[in-house]
Amino acid sequence: MKIVNKYLCKNFLGPFFLTFFVALFVLLMQFVWKWVDELVGKGLEVTVMLKLLFYAAVSLASMAFPLAVMLASLMTFGNMGERYEIVALKSAGISTRKMMAPLAVLTVFITILSFLVSDQIIPRATLKLRMLLYDIQEQKPALNIEEGVFYEGFDNYSILVGKKMPDGETIKDILIYDHSRRQGNTSVTYAASGTMSVTPDKHYLLFTLKNGSFWDETSTMGVSRGKRAQLPLMRATFDKQYKRFDMSDFSLNQVNAELFEGHSSSLTNRQLQVQIDTMKKQIQDLENNTANVFFNNLYYFNTYIRDNDQFKEQKSSLKNDLAALSPDVRERVLNQAENASRSFIYSMQFNYTEATYRTKYMWTYQIELQRKYRLAVACLLFFFIGAPLGSIIRKGGIAVPLVLTVLFFVIYFALSVIGEKIANGSTMPVWFGTWMSSFILLPLCVFLTYHATMDTAVLSPDTYSKWIEKIKHIKLFSKNRHENSSTLS
Repeated sequence: MKIVNKYLCKNFLGPFFLTFFVALFVLLMQFVWKWVDELVGKGLEVTVMLKLLFYAAVSLASMAFPLAVMLASLMTFGNMGERYEIVALKSAGISTRKMMAPLAVLTVFITILSFLVSDQIIPRATLKLRMLLYDIQEQKPALNIEEGVFYEGFDNYSILVGKKMPDGETIKDILIYDHSRRQGNTSVTYAASGTMSVTPDKHYLLFTLKNGSFWDETSTMGVSRGKRAQLPLMRATFDKQYKRFDMSDFSLNQVNAELFEGHSSSLTNRQLQVQIDTMKKQIQDLENNTANVFFNNLYYFNTYIRDNDQFKEQKSSLKNDLAALSPDVRERVLNQAENASRSFIYSMQFNYTEATYRTKYMWTYQIELQRKYRLAVACLLFFFIGAPLGSIIRKGGIAVPLVLTVLFFVIYFALSVIGEKIANGSTMPVWFGTWMSSFILLPLCVFLTYHATMDTAVLSPDTYSKWIEKIKHIKLFSKNRHENSSTLS
């Protein structure tokens, strides 16, 4: 039996590692396709791209584990069924349940590994990924000054290069508009030729301009049209001039990690639980504060006028009619009531808004906490779907297992998204919405595993083919009987 267990584990682990990296690659390509618009044209270095892909791959690992388990179990039992190894093992007294037992134990270890990865490694990778994506989004497109096209990548400047020589540095007919004063095209520099180069530290773009002129008519701005002609236009010529442009916006800056540390996907289970407890405490304090504000205002309306010494002389007139009060007292009473009512409404609205905001954040943390456990348990669910199906369909290779795996994973993923959306809207408890997909797949796992291990004919293709043949015979018999009855009549 040990030899059989080793053989089964060996047949399972090979496809598992292969399909794990294939699934991870597919998920990674989906990520790249989503962010391709932000990545193209930024002139990112190879090391930055490799970091981005690595962090993205690690953050998607929890979704690749269930896919790999199901595809590997389907391929393992499908290949064994196609080679009649399952029949040979059954004839030797080894049932399907015993064949599944070592792989189920191995899947339990994979489940634990998936949970540990989701709890300890993925939050750190997700934090790094979010920081890197933010830096890339904030980075300007790569410096690319083309011939005959105004380049406006530098703030407050518009640059036109008439012609670029093959060496990439020598340029001709350079026109530079300075808009730093926010007064339009009032400051212009022109040069017949020059060079364009980046400083060794890549912080600045340096233009060396030759045989040019400079115009500045800024002094005429804000002056009436009649007096503008009387003011001088500043004009200067130069043999050589240097212009330097800051390129710091074109480099990848490191954002502060504190901006993303509070995101739910960047927290471990312990940190998520701390955040959930903190949110519950804050929501409870807001509810208590709301109740206190309400009852304090009730106390004010019931006791302020009755117990206040300045209204004692009018006590007999305070029964039902404010008109009985003197005008100044009545005005004070109405002002006090209006101010208290307005303050009460604002306090209630603020507490309600804060409580709603913090409740949604608490749901987000709870969903993320449940998702870590759900994706780990999904490895077991997908195994108990893949292994029975593989022993039933008995198709080796990767074509049929891949189709079935994608089908079940799409259904599972769609149900998971629907459940999380419902849970995030307080329609149902968070734990039920998050685990809804697992609850739906669990009966299917039990059904397939039971009939596969008991060798029942319910899932046998021959059984359904016989049913189809019987239905065809019944239809054919009914048709012939109807024709015979018609002929006799």
